[in-house]
Parts: sequence; C-alpha cells; structure tokens
Amino acid sequence: MQITYFGHSCFSVEIDKSILLFDPFITGNPLAKDINLNDIKADFIFISHGHQDHVGDVIEIANNTNATVVSNFEVINWLESKGLKKTHSMNIGGKCHFDFGTIKFMNAAHSSSMPDGTYGGNPGGFLVESAEGKFYFAGDTGLTYDLKLIGEFVHLDFVCLPIGNNFTMGVDNAIIASDFLKCENIIGMHYDTFPIITIDKEVAFDKFSRAGKNLTLLNIGQTININ
Repeated sequence: MQITYFGHSCFSVEIDKSILLFDPFITGNPLAKDINLNDIKADFIFISHGHQDHVGDVIEIANNTNATVVSNFEVINWLESKGLKKTHSMNIGGKCHFDFGTIKFMNAAHSSSMPDGTYGGNPGGFLVESAEGKFYFAGDTGLTYDLKLIGEFVHLDFVCLPIGNNFTMGVDNAIIASDFLKCENIIGMHYDTFPIITIDKEVAFDKFSRAGKNLTLLNIGQTININ
C-alpha cells in the first residue's frame, strides 16, 4: 500500500490498483499551499462527515478525476444537490464491495453538518479490507468503546487516528484507541492545521513510543509504502 499525505485529515492510499482519497481539505489549508489539486488522483473519495475541513475540495477533485464519492446518506444527498452524480451512500454498520475490496462504515463520536449548515448525518470512519491489506480511517472522533469492536474482528496493518485534541481525541486517548483497535502502527491526522489543534510532536512520539507503538507523522506531500 502506498500512502500520500495532503494535510489535515486528507490521505490517498493506493491499494489493489485503486487510489482511495480521504477527506480532501487542501485549498483551505494554508499548510498545504504547495499541493496542486490538479495533480491529485483518485478512483474513490471517502468523506467521513460534512464539516468544511473534510469536504472542502471534494467536488473539484471528483470532477477532475471522475472518482466515485462515498459517504453517509445525508452527505451524498448534499453533494448530489451540488451536481455530483458518481456517488455511493452508506450508513453506520453497512458494508459494501468495491473494485479494490470492501468498505465498512463505522461509528464516530463527533458531529456533522455541511458547510452551509445543512444536516450532515452521522459521522463515521472507514474500515478498508483488501487482498493487499487492511486499515482503518477513523475520521473525526473522540475516544469511544465502539473502536474495540473493530479490533476484535479484524487485524489491521495501520490506523489513521486524529491526535489534535479539542475537536477530536488527543494523543493520550489515541493511544487507548490503538489499544482498542489492537494496532501498533498509527498514522496521526487532524493536528497543527489550526492553532487550537497544534501539538508538541516530540511529546507525541515519546508517549506513543513508551506505549510500545509506532506513530508516523507525515510531511504534507510525503509518500510512504506499507507492506
């Protein structure tokens, strides 16, 4: 699996010949000013919830790439009202088969509204299972015991967890979440974009290390491979 970070909570994951893009928020993020939307490729775009810092560039990227956009029912309805046609709606607990494998839409402890204030449905995270690997993109969430259910029925290669605190879980709760998920490889997200979610990276690395876990914080634009 090849993973590229575009800032905030936006990642692309190349898996089984498909490119999966999560929560594209780039042009509104000053830290991602060097990322060109026209260079981003995607076969599928997954939206965890309706907040602006997760849907900001979905329409433009979807139009550029002809990607299928996947999210909850309410987010998809809103995107369709804006002209998107290649979409797939899901809801909590649902599982669907795609070209690369399967997606299960899981619960997140957060809120959701669209940029114009429209109700955004239930926020969630995406459990991805493919012949090439398995991972969990948690979206925006606080610590919730629901995460433990995932760790009990699937072995994950890595998880993407928010660590910025204030709006989501912070570092300490993310460590507990990784225990629930039974995964030692954590990619941090939803940090540093705004002053209120700025973290001390050295402290974060130290806490995860002392817990026996591997925390990865990617530079914006950086690509890594996970086998």
